[in-house]
Amino acid sequence: MSLFSRRPGRPEASLDDPVFHLSDLDVWYGDHQAVRDVTMTIGRRQITAMIGPSGCGKSTVIRCLNRMNDLIPGARVVGKVSYHGENLYDPEVDPIEVRRRIGMVFQKPNPFPKSVYDNVAYGPRVNGMKGKLDDIVEEALTGAALWDEVKDNLKGSALALSGGQQQRLCIARAIAVRPEVVLMDEPCSALDPIATAKIEDLMAGLASEFTIVIVTHNMQQAARISDYTAFFTSDIDPAGVRHGRLVEYDATEKIFENPVDQRTEDYITGRFG
Repeated sequence: MSLFSRRPGRPEASLDDPVFHLSDLDVWYGDHQAVRDVTMTIGRRQITAMIGPSGCGKSTVIRCLNRMNDLIPGARVVGKVSYHGENLYDPEVDPIEVRRRIGMVFQKPNPFPKSVYDNVAYGPRVNGMKGKLDDIVEEALTGAALWDEVKDNLKGSALALSGGQQQRLCIARAIAVRPEVVLMDEPCSALDPIATAKIEDLMAGLASEFTIVIVTHNMQQAARISDYTAFFTSDIDPAGVRHGRLVEYDATEKIFENPVDQRTEDYITGRFG
């Protein structure tokens, strides 16, 4: 099987049904411009990977998609981030509602110091979701491929789970509020290869229901799981200041087998980064 063979049951990669469109996106932290001039479209129920060397702005860009940068003092977003055609940064848009619709899983598993059940039920409770919590918890844990492993110990501490289980619990917590999009910022960097493989299988299954955007330093992971790949790198301006920049964005097969930009070719073949 080719590295780029379509996953069973997955449609062909397409941007015909966009969820996000980023246009001339610049991000500033105080007086420092961390990212400049990013324009890209992210399709519905696609897995989009962001790759590139450390410090190139991948995490900054993914945090723009659910306004997590709002929580960083001095952060400022210039340009436009559209979600189904609506400007996410319009003053009338509620960032709390944005984060309900666009969930996030972080680099290190961060379960609450509560039971497995209460971790998953937390979001639905806060959001006043109707329906039986037991059913919501079971559905989310099943969706995160964790139910069979924890169903007999739902009242046990989430902190007693293994690292891989904790990360899947965090994914269950994210999808329990029924978002449309799940953002994942280096979700496997702290996990062993077996746990990483489980998370990758999980993402492939979730992509039939959710739009997934993942930041990863693992190029092989991007090649295995994503439909589209964005390659970022750092430019240094005449003043010697480093800025993150999107170099190339295309279907994953094209990026890895026939990139347009020499910088992309150099990165994926290991010449730098």
